[in-house]
Amino acid sequence: MTLSSFRKVRRFGRVLGVAGLAVAAALAVALWRNRTITVPVAFIETSVPIRVFGLGTVESRVLSRVGFEVGATLAEVHADHGDRVSKGDVLARLSTGEQEARVAKANATVLSAQVGIEKARANLQKSRAVLAQKQEANRRKQALVGRNVVTEQSAEEAQRDEDVANADVAVAASEIEVASALLSDARAQLAFEETLLGHRTLVAPFDALVIERHKEVGTVLKAGDPVFTLIATDSYWGLAYVDEARAGFISEGQKVDARLRSRPLDAFTGRVVRIGLESDRVSEERRVYIKGDNPPARVHLGEQAEFWITVAQLDQALLVGEAAVHGFDGRQGVVWTVEDGRLRRRSVTFRHRTEDSRLEIVGGLVPGAQVVTRVTPDLREGRSARALPQADPATVR
Repeated sequence: MTLSSFRKVRRFGRVLGVAGLAVAAALAVALWRNRTITVPVAFIETSVPIRVFGLGTVESRVLSRVGFEVGATLAEVHADHGDRVSKGDVLARLSTGEQEARVAKANATVLSAQVGIEKARANLQKSRAVLAQKQEANRRKQALVGRNVVTEQSAEEAQRDEDVANADVAVAASEIEVASALLSDARAQLAFEETLLGHRTLVAPFDALVIERHKEVGTVLKAGDPVFTLIATDSYWGLAYVDEARAGFISEGQKVDARLRSRPLDAFTGRVVRIGLESDRVSEERRVYIKGDNPPARVHLGEQAEFWITVAQLDQALLVGEAAVHGFDGRQGVVWTVEDGRLRRRSVTFRHRTEDSRLEIVGGLVPGAQVVTRVTPDLREGRSARALPQADPATVR
């Protein structure tokens, strides 16, 4: 064999060796990529609470900014921030000198009208007495004129005097009606002035806690200016803002766990008492109102609070993390499953979502399928896979 032939043989051997190594490497890679992999799968959990989170504030159901219906100088203040007042308690008074004078004037007008009625009644009594006298005189003259004792002219004058007396009685009776109308008007004016005088005293409209005092003694107020901010006793409640996507299962009466920002170590509970009928068009949140079972003794309006509303309690549930779902639209999505030792993609339907963003699968799985809870690049349709044991929740999650 010549040197040239030997070199060709050596080069060919090297090529074969490299090709063999490449084939072996490709075969090894193929075997590695198609090896049976171990994947974590979801398992059936029991007694799973489904809670919806809402961030909100402490509010009062009954809050009033009270003030006077008339304007004047604030003369007295009988309540302050933090005071508890009962219904009807005097909170403040305006200056009353001018209005008291008007009430006194109206009282005098009432007395004058009452005297006017008595005078009219006396006039009526006098007119009736005169009428009786004229009637008797007319009767006698009418009897005598037939016997020619008195002249016809005298008889006519007697009849005329009786008619005049009758008219006087009618006038006197009408004067009583006029005096009675004047008395009614005077009494109405007195009631009006007394009502205005009453408007200068501000009383508590209900049992309340004074949240804020807005004005001080000596301030000149306009009608309607708020003097105090009051909240009804025991009308505290929580206002939670809940994402519309999570609010569909909320209903009145559901249990709520709450935590105040100022008291993070204390646990408070309550119930849903009202669900707003109008959502916020900007933040896309729904208003949920919660009545507390054990509110703190001192409540601060507007304080931030966290609320967890228990919307369901699942006896059994198959849950998978939202991160393991592809194309989730709020109702459906695609998950990886292990079926007969092979990986498959399945479109499934969901219902509830837990606080830690796990979804409850309620349909779409074939019998015996196990849902993969962690998606990795190694997952391929049809690849051999082995599910991790389901007894260890920490591993499954």
